[in-house]
Amino acid sequence: MSRPLIGVTTYLDTARWGVWELPATLLPAAYPRLVRAAGGLAALLPPDGADAAAAVVARLDGLVVAGGADVEPARYGAARDPRTGPPARERDAWELALVDAALAAGTPVLGVCRGMQLLNVALGGTLLQHLEGHTAGVGRLGQHTVKPVPGTRYGSLVPEAVEVPTYHHQAVDRLGAGLVPSAYAEDGTVEAVELPGSWVLGVQWHPEMDDDTRVMAGLVRAASA
Repeated sequence: MSRPLIGVTTYLDTARWGVWELPATLLPAAYPRLVRAAGGLAALLPPDGADAAAAVVARLDGLVVAGGADVEPARYGAARDPRTGPPARERDAWELALVDAALAAGTPVLGVCRGMQLLNVALGGTLLQHLEGHTAGVGRLGQHTVKPVPGTRYGSLVPEAVEVPTYHHQAVDRLGAGLVPSAYAEDGTVEAVELPGSWVLGVQWHPEMDDDTRVMAGLVRAASA
C-alpha cells in the first residue's frame, strides 16, 4: 500500500548555511521524521498565494500546520499584547487558506502549537496572548502532563495522561465554531481541540519532539482511508 502524502507547512525566514545568508523555507527536521515514522510521506509547503491553497490541498492526503510565530492578533479582532511576537502575515494568510481548503475538502488536519491556535482562529475563535509556565525558558522545551478528555478523538488515540514536550506562551481563549476541547494541562489550559465528525485535531504541544507517534499515526491512518 502506498504511503499517504502529508503536507507540512513551513517557516519563511532568513537562514545561514555555508557562505550564504538568504531568505529560506525552514522546517525543523523532526516534523518530516515524525511523518515518516508514522507511515507517511512528508511534503513541505512554503508560503504561497492564498489562491493556490485549494489546488495544493487537492494533491494531499493530509495536512500538518506546524508550530512557529504567534498568530497576528488582528486576525481574531484583538489589539496586540506587548508580549506577542512580531507578525508573520504571509504565513498567516497562507496557512489560514490551507486550513479553509482542507476543511472544505474533508482533508485530515493536524495543527501543532501555532497550528492549533491558527485552527481555532480559522473557525472564529480567539487566543489568550500570554501565559506562564509552558516553556523552560527561551529556546528550551518544557514538559508537563496532558490529560485527555474521554470519548474524544484524541482520547481514543492517547487514552492516558502523558508528559509532553511543550513550548508556547499563548493558548486558546474562546473556542472556534464547532471545536471541542479534547485535552487539558493541569493548570486548566486547553491542550488539544478537535472538530467532531471529521479528522481535525490540534495539539498545543510538540509531538515531533517526542518518540510517541500515536497522534501523527492517527492522522496518517485517516489520510490513508
